[in-house]
Amino acid sequence: NTVRYTKLFSEAVSDILPDYQQHEVTHKDSLDVYIHHRLLLEARNRGSDEIRDPKNQYPPELLRRFELSFLPPTNQKPLSIRKITADRIGTLVTVRGTVTRATEVKPAMTVATYTCDQCGSETYQPITGVQFTPIDMCPSKECQTNKSGGRLYLQTRGSKFVKFQDVKIQEDSDQVPVGDTPRTMTLLCKGENTRLCQPGDHINCTGVFLPVQRSGFRAMLGGLMSDTFLQVHSLTSVKKGFEESNLEVLPEEEARALAAERLFYDKLAASLAPEIYGHDDVKKALLLLLVGGVDKQSQGMKIRGSLNICLMGDPGVAKSQLLSYIDRVAPRCQYTTGRGSTGVGLTAAVMKDPITGEMILEGGALVLADQGICCIDEFDKMNESDRTAIHEVMEQQTISIAKAGILTTLNARVSILAAANPAYGRYNTKKTVEQNIQLPAALLSRFDLLWLIRDKPDANADLRLAQHITYVHQHSTHPPRDVEPLDPDLMKRYILTCKQKNPVIPESLTEYIVYTYVELRKEAREDPRNATFTSARNLLAVLRLASALARLRFSDAVEREDIDEANRLMEMSKASLIDDETTTRRTRPIDVIYSIIRDLQGAGAAVVKFDEARQRCIAKGFNIDQFNECIEEYERLNIWCMNAARTRISFIQ
Repeated sequence: NTVRYTKLFSEAVSDILPDYQQHEVTHKDSLDVYIHHRLLLEARNRGSDEIRDPKNQYPPELLRRFELSFLPPTNQKPLSIRKITADRIGTLVTVRGTVTRATEVKPAMTVATYTCDQCGSETYQPITGVQFTPIDMCPSKECQTNKSGGRLYLQTRGSKFVKFQDVKIQEDSDQVPVGDTPRTMTLLCKGENTRLCQPGDHINCTGVFLPVQRSGFRAMLGGLMSDTFLQVHSLTSVKKGFEESNLEVLPEEEARALAAERLFYDKLAASLAPEIYGHDDVKKALLLLLVGGVDKQSQGMKIRGSLNICLMGDPGVAKSQLLSYIDRVAPRCQYTTGRGSTGVGLTAAVMKDPITGEMILEGGALVLADQGICCIDEFDKMNESDRTAIHEVMEQQTISIAKAGILTTLNARVSILAAANPAYGRYNTKKTVEQNIQLPAALLSRFDLLWLIRDKPDANADLRLAQHITYVHQHSTHPPRDVEPLDPDLMKRYILTCKQKNPVIPESLTEYIVYTYVELRKEAREDPRNATFTSARNLLAVLRLASALARLRFSDAVEREDIDEANRLMEMSKASLIDDETTTRRTRPIDVIYSIIRDLQGAGAAVVKFDEARQRCIAKGFNIDQFNECIEEYERLNIWCMNAARTRISFIQ
């Protein structure tokens, strides 16, 4: 019984501490003055030869100037809310959850002091619960002997108050079984345990699990049922991402051995939703979304490191399945739909507290997914007013609230993964890209990658897709592949380990990054088919993707190959938007590579550097085999020739 131990320890500490005012107190507060006055009054009423301990007359809570709390053992792991059952009532437990509501700190009475209007004596009433019934009649001997029936009046000055805060927590998404709703618990914080958390924080809380004591008519209505709460002894806020997860990080040697495997990046991407056929580049982008980039802060300005991705495509291309898989794999994730969400439900709602009656904030899905991922399905079905509520979250990573007299800013360091259908249900090839998407440019520019997944009829692709789906339906697993996917738990642990790395971009790559961005802006200006607005946010997106790739390699520095892969993913996402059936059937990849190399040829110069041409073609989304095939074919046609060292491409005039 933790409450009994708390009382015993408090009495022991009171006995060990010296008596009140053995020496003169330099700084006196109101309680010091009041205790001193009570002791003088006690000595005046009693005889000088009669000595009486004031602890026998006054409640110990009134004279006590300290707070006693029990800390959990260091090896004790926090439990989920649904594991705190009735057999733990009265015991010390540690729970983990997300704060959804925190009231204002207000004074709570612990000892009520009354004064009699007839005899003038003081009566004290210790208060242990949330509610209490005041005393009406004076219990002193003088009033009972004279039968004067003195009335008691509450003396606010003589009563003792402590700081009080009511906090409501909810289960984390990784603790909720599939199909269940998250459970909640009420925390009662007193004294120094107040003001330690705010909505959206992930906390570990230690306290005594107790039932709510009701009296009077409320006890009759309650019957045998009783509400419960947690009397807080210790509360710590977890601010370092997924460290509170039950998963353990991999040892550094094991993580480096995995990262050193051949084609490990492709193997990781293939391990993401292996039951879904195809979408290789989309899976690579989602893998980088799970890892995330590195946040940058300098002199008050913050640059986000989390990635935002939008999947737009025809019905039946497994967009919702990909979102569901990310929801299961991510250590912290919130899943919601467009029609089932409002702007208030995503950001924060102003609620009326049932205990104090004041207006308080209750965090929404984006606040609860802080330092995680928020999956929003049916993104195009959302109302425009609700969709604009996430603009600030996608770039500034905060939620500013100015409602019902509450002015505050909540953290929402979250990656957004949205899935949407085109404006006409399916992609209409007779309409332009802008008419098919119909999303504002201010929102599209905040997405680092925008994928358009189209369901094109193709005999070979349809045959392989049908064989894949029937095999998964029969065997409930993916078909045998050349590369065996990783175990989901191992992949989670590896992603958790990668997030501890903070790679930096060396100065040697600065000029190359600037050059690629300038070329990107030039192509966007010259290409009339470019459907997306190219801005400085695209440069930041490349840097975030490159940092995520460096994390996947378990490296401390970004390399040139990471920049090239980031540029390739950007090009592939843009190519999915401008892909047209008439152009794709006529143009071969080799001819496109030839056009890229020819554009690199300067005015009056007939020589192109081999490495520069190769890097440029890889950044455009082509692989090494296609580049080498183009070099050999046009060399046979005597369009250009290579030197012996294969470092220069010379055009034949």
